[in-house]
Amino acid sequence: MTQQMDLIAMNVLGNFINGRSVNSTSDRKGTIFNPATGEAIKAVSLSSAEEAAEVVEAAANAFPAWSQTSPLKRARVLFRFKELIERNMEALATLISIEHGKTLPDAMGEMTRGLEVVEFACGIPHLQKGEQSMNVGTGVDSWSMMTPLGVCAGIVPFNFPAMVPMWMFPVALACGNTFVLKPSEKVPSTALRMAELLKEAGLPDGVFNIVNGDKEVVDVLLTHDKVEAISFVGSTPVAEYIYNTGCANGKRVQALGGAKNHMVIMPDADMDEAADALLGAAYGAAGERCMAISVAVPVGEETAEKLIAKLKPRLEALKVGPGISEQANDMGPLISKEHREKVVGYINKGVEEGARLVIDGRALEVEGHEQGYFVGGSLFDHVTPEMTVYKEEIFGPVLSVCRVGTFKDAVELINSHEYGNGTALFTRDGKAAREFAQHIQVGMVGINVPVPVPMAFHSFGGWKRSLFGPLHMHGPDGVRFYTRMKMVTSRWNEHDSSQSVFTMPTMK
Repeated sequence: MTQQMDLIAMNVLGNFINGRSVNSTSDRKGTIFNPATGEAIKAVSLSSAEEAAEVVEAAANAFPAWSQTSPLKRARVLFRFKELIERNMEALATLISIEHGKTLPDAMGEMTRGLEVVEFACGIPHLQKGEQSMNVGTGVDSWSMMTPLGVCAGIVPFNFPAMVPMWMFPVALACGNTFVLKPSEKVPSTALRMAELLKEAGLPDGVFNIVNGDKEVVDVLLTHDKVEAISFVGSTPVAEYIYNTGCANGKRVQALGGAKNHMVIMPDADMDEAADALLGAAYGAAGERCMAISVAVPVGEETAEKLIAKLKPRLEALKVGPGISEQANDMGPLISKEHREKVVGYINKGVEEGARLVIDGRALEVEGHEQGYFVGGSLFDHVTPEMTVYKEEIFGPVLSVCRVGTFKDAVELINSHEYGNGTALFTRDGKAAREFAQHIQVGMVGINVPVPVPMAFHSFGGWKRSLFGPLHMHGPDGVRFYTRMKMVTSRWNEHDSSQSVFTMPTMK
């Protein structure tokens, strides 16, 4: 323990303000663990409310100059940042794997998907163009201007330390805003490294800042009068709090919450293809994805039996171990000891409530990593909508099979759930696929695609209690979120004199 505490004392992460790393004056610290070993490896300062306010002021001071920087010059900074990310891709992925636990290839995939948003934001000179109408009235022209908001803030979860921040800040910066990022205190190192790369790319000091902390910092970002917009990804209860508090304080808010994603398997589906897709979608990143498939919905008893028969040997062959390993592991540990206990508690609850536990991952131990936060892939069958494992987001490697009789039953099951983030249908029937896409009440839909995360030039977001706010992230909605529209109507008279008009103006 003494050795661990000495290590923590030597590796305390602070903030990034005005282009440089700054030690926090707070005496509160959070411990960062390696989930594969359970070892404390670093500490992070939990900043005070006063420090958070100072970070916002730094971003506000940098806004006037950055907002007046031409879109072309802003794009060139992002192009250089893109090159630096590519050059440092493996090192950044290693940071993710060490602090989060996901496998190195999965972390590389995360970096790639985040980089795609940077590439999208590099097109800002085109994306931020307004519209113009000539002669809306005699000698009168109108045009729109997509102007930056000011200081924007991002509050991000532990499961994607690079990708989720990159859903936010590249678009916000490209649009001419300044940005304050609050990373998860469990995985702050990747964000801090990206801040250094942004500076190296030529981003002016104060345009991008990081403040580490907990709810004390979050509440400052939600209430500070110089913060114009808040982007959030996390659990639904917190998303709802972020949305309600931010809106009550006059902020523009997009808050992405929880999920319970279903995959419907039709009787005509290729069962090997469906089982392979389901395995990766349910157990990739140990299920710690808001787009993970956590409920399989086979249509018909025969389909269900075939699916279980295909899944069982695949799941038993799943390789679980540390994210960085000579062995190519399929799945790493969960993020923390507390989260592991929570996931195990859900499995216990499923057994208590009568679901059949086909594969039990609770007792898994990884040789040489006995103190790691591992849970093996677990599989429930005969899950019903009344069960806790069906209703609540587990955020772990637990898949529930919920059998239904008809395609209509499957659609009604999904539409009745409180979450509407992602869903998928596996079938060879084009009519069923079209009907599913049209009538399912979910924001992101896959047809024979298990994890339908849209590309960066489209927007990401769910429906119902998976999203609070009208605009999704990145893509066209991202540009709309980080800009406000200004309409200009102009007329140049031939003569200086004009008559006052007291009625509603109309164009002639």
